[in-house]
Amino acid sequence: MGIKLRLVIMNFLQYAVWGAWLISLGAYLGNTLKFDGLQIGSFFATMGIASLFMPAVMGIIADRWIPAQRLLGLCHLFAAGFIPLAATRTDYNSLYTLVLLSVMFYMPTIALSNSVAYNALEKAGLDTVTHFPPIRVWGTVGFICAMWVVDLGKMGLSATQLYFSATLGLILGLYSFTLPNCPINRSGGGKSIVDLLGLRAFALFKQRKMAIFFIFSMLLGMSLQITNAFADGYIKSFGDTGIHGAKYLGTFGVEHSTILISLSQISETLCILLIPFFLKRFGIKRVMLIAMFAWVLRFALLGAGNPGPGVWMFILSMIVYGVAFDFFNISGSLFVEKETSAAIRSSAQGVFMIMTNGIGATIGTLGAQAVVNRLVYSQQSAAAQVAGWSQSWLVFAGYALVVAVVFALVFRYKHDPHAVEEVNR
Repeated sequence: MGIKLRLVIMNFLQYAVWGAWLISLGAYLGNTLKFDGLQIGSFFATMGIASLFMPAVMGIIADRWIPAQRLLGLCHLFAAGFIPLAATRTDYNSLYTLVLLSVMFYMPTIALSNSVAYNALEKAGLDTVTHFPPIRVWGTVGFICAMWVVDLGKMGLSATQLYFSATLGLILGLYSFTLPNCPINRSGGGKSIVDLLGLRAFALFKQRKMAIFFIFSMLLGMSLQITNAFADGYIKSFGDTGIHGAKYLGTFGVEHSTILISLSQISETLCILLIPFFLKRFGIKRVMLIAMFAWVLRFALLGAGNPGPGVWMFILSMIVYGVAFDFFNISGSLFVEKETSAAIRSSAQGVFMIMTNGIGATIGTLGAQAVVNRLVYSQQSAAAQVAGWSQSWLVFAGYALVVAVVFALVFRYKHDPHAVEEVNR
């Protein structure tokens, strides 16, 4: 079996493990277990909490003591071990604790799987820039396929989705041990713990341009987990006859909400291809603004739509997600790559990850759960809950709009489309 095919299988399973529960867990927690918005949001905040330090810790271990492919396998086995235990629990405290433990071991595997892929491609004499993106796309395909299996298998409102994720994790954990060996450096290369943890890159905050960019990355990162936490449960709630009557029963959105949401990931795979053109033509500031306004549309369309006559708004919301996510995450990463020196480039990417998926996603999820709890789950009447959902999505849209307007005013960066690299004026 060729190395590229082996890496395709790794990436497919890497994100299928996540896709098996990330989108549908919120509906299970809210619609089945009857957890409130604060409780639901806390589960999705676990990913931000884990992203604050676990990737750095595992990165040190992979660099010095355990080859990355073995550590990748161990992390997946530990993550897969905690998930079925979580599936047996229905009380908040034990379920939350077990999901947190699983996520603590899963989140580092994203970076580890990339390291394994880069190493394998370099050993095979292949250019990573050319050959890795087509391989990585299969990760998104795996995410989508897992979502579809959960939806068509009617697992979305049960703990079965967690058992499915654990099975995929077990397979990938064992498979990882067969991947090409990654070198380790027991001497640590003379680097201090400050360098290994990426803390030296925080000196970038002394530059006004980079400080503003990272702060707004955090503010926009607050939007990342909102729809993951609440969209599936929200769309499924239209099938509650006690709230909406029977008018939405049998509609595609209600019956297959997870497949509907998977249009977001499909859009994501397509929008990746647009990034080089948009960055070259418009520059990082305009591309980031496009992403911010796409988040405004993402939330506003969810609040205005429904699975019946308004399903087109749901579909459009899923399509613009590709722009909102890719134009922010990938373009932001490329900007950091261009604007930092080679000595701290990897650490700077770590800072970007911490600001967006760590601090930003954690604060955003906790804030969103407070909004949803106040406007939806605390309401007694069905009419008030319906109105509360619309108000919640509009609050999120309003937040994204404010961030976009302020970013446009304070981030000064002039793009030269004829230059190889952008120049800060």
